[in-house]
Amino acid sequence: MNFTAPAFVLAFPFVLALHWVLPPQARWVLLLAASLGFYAVGSPQALPLLAGITLGTYAAALGIAKSEHALVKKCWLVCAVLLCLGCLGVFKYAGLFGAGTSLLLPAGISFYTFQTLGYVIDVYRRRLKPERHLGYYALFVSFFPQLVAGPIERSTILLPQLHDPERRMDTGGWLWMVRGFAKKLLLADTAAVFVDAVYADPSQAIGPAVVLVTVLFAWQIYWDFSGYSDIAVGAAALLGVRLSRNFDHPYCADSLRDFWHRWHVSLTRWFTDYVYIPLGGSRCSVLRWAANTMVVFLLSGLWHGAALHYAVWGAVHGGLLIMEKMLASKGGRPNRLRTFALVCAAWVFFRAASVSDALTLFSRLLFGWTLADLRTTVLSLGMEPALQLALGALCLRLLPEIPSETPTPRGVLAFCLLTLAAAAAWFAALHTGTANAFIYFQF
Repeated sequence: MNFTAPAFVLAFPFVLALHWVLPPQARWVLLLAASLGFYAVGSPQALPLLAGITLGTYAAALGIAKSEHALVKKCWLVCAVLLCLGCLGVFKYAGLFGAGTSLLLPAGISFYTFQTLGYVIDVYRRRLKPERHLGYYALFVSFFPQLVAGPIERSTILLPQLHDPERRMDTGGWLWMVRGFAKKLLLADTAAVFVDAVYADPSQAIGPAVVLVTVLFAWQIYWDFSGYSDIAVGAAALLGVRLSRNFDHPYCADSLRDFWHRWHVSLTRWFTDYVYIPLGGSRCSVLRWAANTMVVFLLSGLWHGAALHYAVWGAVHGGLLIMEKMLASKGGRPNRLRTFALVCAAWVFFRAASVSDALTLFSRLLFGWTLADLRTTVLSLGMEPALQLALGALCLRLLPEIPSETPTPRGVLAFCLLTLAAAAAWFAALHTGTANAFIYFQF
């Protein structure tokens, strides 16, 4: 379900109102029905797969809990791993192994397979008892604010909240939702027009344009993905559920290690807990640590898609992190500007259609640095989009991230302006048919 789709924008207020009218013991039924309904609007053909993984991991967790022998427990765990990663592999990576094979990627499969697999592993590790109520477990898997693009929630955090009859609406959710819609509609989609134009034909790009779109895409993907996450956090808060914060000012990071503590936090934590630490983490030799780091980042790259340029993007980050640690041991100092530049450069591999296109863009950096070319590049962005980006970013800056009991006039004004501007952009996109899905919906 696309949060900017009319079905969500118009139906969510009714779901919210009905949720708080119903008695606490019946709310899970409404939320499960709404979750499956929202998912079916966008991906009806994927519902059987979602149901199959839900039932399979539910049974595996119960099997682990009921089994008295370690070997039987491990068999249940292996079955769950094969189910989750097998489905992910078939639908996402079939094209790597079968010529001409092309399967429709089910929405959210990369997220809910990791969430359910993490749940089974936690039950196996005895970090929690299995959820015996199938309805609540199905809601944990399909909870609509975070089903399609995360955050990847821990069962130890989300399940108790879904059970809690005393949870209360957090009206600060409206603030989060407005921030998210503004990031997506005013900023990300505006930046996308120029970024898409340059990436469509890398061989014709000139140096200034490459630099501009490289920086613009870094902000576009942040505004787009953190915008989705803000809407998810806000919608859940209005339903009395607190989701994990997936972004923490990543471009303020002064090192790549710091960046990955701030960017897509739930995925980083998942790979850390279920891949990096089991491999040995950093409590091993330098060579083993370097290998562990590369494995995690290669898997992270491939998690985004079955394409070489995603693997290269992951390898670049892994290699840079290893270099960063080596330099730090020799007295290297953290630096925000350098970190941002390295992250931007790596994004070129992520955004390009292929490694060849990415290398072409890097090669085009050498051309077009005359005053006329600089002027053409600046003018190509357009006055109206540039002003929209500037004003949208300014209003976001003025809008407080955390709601206070006594809002300031500046915050109220920013909230009203962003609400009106986002609504206008939403209606305009519907009228022109130019609405864009969130970037991470493709993963």
